[in-house]
Amino acid sequence: MLKTIACGELRSNHVGKTVTLAGWVHKRRDHGGLIFIDLRDSRGLVQVVFNPERSPQAHQVAENFRSEWVVLVEGEVALRPAGTLNPHMPTGDVEVYASRAEVLNPSKTPPFDISEDGQVDELLRMQYRYLDLRTARMHDNLVLRHRVVKYIRDFLDARGFIEIETPILIKSTPEGARDYLVPSRIYPGSFYALPQSPQQLKQLLMVAGYEKYFQIARCFRDEDLRGDRQPEHTQLDLEMSFVNEEDVLGLIEELFTDIVEKVASNRKLVKPFARLRYDDVMARYGTDKPDLRFGLELADLTEVAKATESHVLRQAVDGGGIVKGFAAPGCGGYSRRQVDELTAFAQTRGARGLITISLEGEGTSLDSLGMDQVRSTLARFLTLEQVKQIAQRTKAKPGDLILIVAGPAKVANTALSQLRNEIGQRLKLTDPTQMVFAFVTDFPLFAWNEETKAWEPEHHLFTAPAEEHWPLLETDPGSMRARHYDLVCNGMELASGSIRNHNREKQERIMRFLGYTSEQIEDRFGQLLGALEYGAPPHGGIAPGIDRFLYLLSDHADSIRDVIAFPKTQNAVDPLFHTPAPVTPEHLRELHIRIEE
Repeated sequence: MLKTIACGELRSNHVGKTVTLAGWVHKRRDHGGLIFIDLRDSRGLVQVVFNPERSPQAHQVAENFRSEWVVLVEGEVALRPAGTLNPHMPTGDVEVYASRAEVLNPSKTPPFDISEDGQVDELLRMQYRYLDLRTARMHDNLVLRHRVVKYIRDFLDARGFIEIETPILIKSTPEGARDYLVPSRIYPGSFYALPQSPQQLKQLLMVAGYEKYFQIARCFRDEDLRGDRQPEHTQLDLEMSFVNEEDVLGLIEELFTDIVEKVASNRKLVKPFARLRYDDVMARYGTDKPDLRFGLELADLTEVAKATESHVLRQAVDGGGIVKGFAAPGCGGYSRRQVDELTAFAQTRGARGLITISLEGEGTSLDSLGMDQVRSTLARFLTLEQVKQIAQRTKAKPGDLILIVAGPAKVANTALSQLRNEIGQRLKLTDPTQMVFAFVTDFPLFAWNEETKAWEPEHHLFTAPAEEHWPLLETDPGSMRARHYDLVCNGMELASGSIRNHNREKQERIMRFLGYTSEQIEDRFGQLLGALEYGAPPHGGIAPGIDRFLYLLSDHADSIRDVIAFPKTQNAVDPLFHTPAPVTPEHLRELHIRIEE
């Protein structure tokens, strides 16, 4: 190699040795004759000193050094003089006195300062991603990613799992999102699809007798994006035979606990992971992925609303909706402008409006509360007793602000769950170093789609229902519970999984119930259903998202894009390669495709 040691590996035990270093000029400082540079490579930084009296040639070369030039330096390692040590650098005890220097490649002036962790427009960072990846924050994120993925592989290997790769070009199958399609040149008019997940493939591996499978899988979904989504993402795909739910959850809890404690020691972990039922978390938090680092639980106020004189509340209840709310502690003094901000926030999340009740005063008791201490647009429609009932159910006390949404259950829960997170952030109730995991279980097997007026799988159609719920399929499908489970942490869904249907007859019953014809069943799922007839074992699995998990583990990530080497924007665009992009007419003709305006 051109260098004998990495810059970041130099320590006091190397003093007196002559070394050859190569890397990038991180910073350059000219101190009246002496030139200092911080030389950077993938292992870290070290200070190099160019003294014209010790080596005029090296000093002359260094006079031309600029930021991000690639250079080679040979010199002697020495202890830094007393008072100049840098405790913030692993190499801060030593420096290298250069005896020879060489420019390996100059650099244009970068569009942003790589040596400083300042605020840089994300689009610019992604356009010059190869420069952004040189920054300390991105370097640390990718090193963390490597260590986490390596730990996963070692952990599962030690427990008898084998890693098996599955195809990227597969058949288009409905699994909840749109597929990315790849046209076939050899078979005009036919298409491959990029896998949303290896779902059917891993089930086929269970039929094939590989009882413990995993892979670090690339998955593709053509769906609308947001901060925690990408058109392509990486997940740990895992499947096991002869297991029940607790076998899968126990394994994942051990794996994630080990990673947090042994790989990302900068995080605090709450143990053991909570087990929460779907109905319970929806009632208490309005979402199936609650942030459990703080309280502010929702309260059902529907019964109280029925007895009020408020037309708004009673109309919502009479229309089949609900009334729910929670208390924002210490926010009773919010101004009109602050309340309007919260109202606008709730409205952008689907609510028609936000009802607020401000309780003035101090202390913890509601006994002395009077209507003169209640500020609310609904005050004239509520009795003091009703206000106290609402306060008691939301656990509000004098000085708090009660936030209420009335409307359809889905709308009220969505608006309040996001409003709860907003209040948690405003009041700084979340500790970014804390990770509170929970498994959510007992999901509904099906969800009703109001637009299509039909039942859909809550997870996917391969999920098994609770065995005792099969008789409900034709009579009360909405009451069926799935052998499905999610792993959530800090308000994010990190993993979904389930025990699968391993019997063909039962799997076909689900498909027919969902409206698939015999022809559609055979065309889309024939390969899996046929395999289930050849001794398919009971099996189940889970698929944690690696990108989201790394986002929570990192100290330097504002979104999952910061833990991915070459991500897309929120509009699914790659500013570096300028994709998606048109292709040549010749290429389209080869694929028998014509673009129509």
